[in-house]
Amino acid sequence: MNEFIIEAEQITKTYNTGKMNVEVLRGVTIQVPRAKISVIIGASGAGKSTLLHILGGLDKPDSGTVIVNGNNLQKFNEKMLSSFRSKEIGFVFQFHHLLPEFTALENTAIPIMITGKSKKTALALANEQLKIVGLESRMDHKPAELSGGEQQRVAIARALANDPSIIFADEPTGNLDSVNGDAIHHLFLELRDKYNKTFVIVTHNTGMMNLADQIFSMKDGKTINNYELGIRN
Repeated sequence: MNEFIIEAEQITKTYNTGKMNVEVLRGVTIQVPRAKISVIIGASGAGKSTLLHILGGLDKPDSGTVIVNGNNLQKFNEKMLSSFRSKEIGFVFQFHHLLPEFTALENTAIPIMITGKSKKTALALANEQLKIVGLESRMDHKPAELSGGEQQRVAIARALANDPSIIFADEPTGNLDSVNGDAIHHLFLELRDKYNKTFVIVTHNTGMMNLADQIFSMKDGKTINNYELGIRN
């Protein structure tokens, strides 16, 4: 098995704003180790979120290749890419994006049902994921009845719902206080160690950086440093 679960080479991306072209990624090459926590840092506008979206198949590069778990994403059509994302990849964002009319259990079950599983099976699997993130007593609560930290845990459970190989997270603790942020960081460590999950996280949070196995530093659309830090406990 390849030690790198993601291998991206010479990724470029330019956006047309209507008045000008903005070159966001300028030949990024990156290798993400399997079952580790990799963090991407850099100033605003460095291209971090764009890179994350391309690695996760939410966006396409203008040029370059992205290999995820042995699959060349550039060879997928939209239907194949959507199916691949739903099975292999989970996403966690700064804002949880939970559906307000549904309970924590139902929010977690929705992506499972999308893959074709029955509601009964989806709810059973969602129950297990919410237990993993420590919300077994809050499953029947709607988002408005949960704290910010609890809402983000539901979002993480939802990202885990289909047992993906990789979790991509874009500033996952940016909207939380330090106590809840630290709890989320240690949850990521637990998921890495117990379930061999790979995390790729964009963050400005020094606590998350301190827990990372590897840090990629970006500037002006390029990766300028790659720090291999070893496994953190």
